[in-house]
Amino acid sequence: MLESYYTVKPEGSEEVTIQKSRFIGYVKRCETEEEAQDFIAQIKKKHHDATHNCSAYMIGEQDLIQKANDDGEPSGTAGVPMLEVLKKRGLKDTAVVVTRYFGGIKLGAGGLIRAYGSTTSAAINTTGVVKRQLMQEMKVKIDYHLLGKVENEVRNSKYTLETVNYLDHVELIVYVESGLEDEFEKWMTDLTSGQAMIEKGEASYVEFDVEPE
Repeated sequence: MLESYYTVKPEGSEEVTIQKSRFIGYVKRCETEEEAQDFIAQIKKKHHDATHNCSAYMIGEQDLIQKANDDGEPSGTAGVPMLEVLKKRGLKDTAVVVTRYFGGIKLGAGGLIRAYGSTTSAAINTTGVVKRQLMQEMKVKIDYHLLGKVENEVRNSKYTLETVNYLDHVELIVYVESGLEDEFEKWMTDLTSGQAMIEKGEASYVEFDVEPE
């Protein structure tokens, strides 16, 4: 598993008009090629009357699955620039479809490349990008008299406090970046003078919003 990677939020879209042509960009997080192809098919069905429904996707931890389709536009002017946007922004498990309704003005090869690339970027920005960080769940049990101090320190640290469970003892669920578990345990042991019971939970990805470009 990758320690971290970037992808899009579940789904979104954006429409722009360029030289009287309507370009509608659709973006979806897809973790398999089948999901990506199903998504493309859905958009094509929705816009069966469109001039073009061009697509691109990158799937897998190592981006081993990469596809681009111009859907009737001149070769290399639609799907490829869309795929290049995904590559440039380092987005994994992401599929995009740009639907075009021709407005009567030809854009030329350079214009098409810019139009499909910029529509893809706009759709990604509207949908939103997240960083998925592999985090280790750490369960920290302490006596109630330590809660105020420990909770405050965790909230002001680089670790993420997920929840606080009020049981016989207080249990704090804290997410720690993969690889920093030993450092966290030492920090918590020092903070509580050895009065904390620390146990590892499940490792999972936690998503953090990324500012749009």
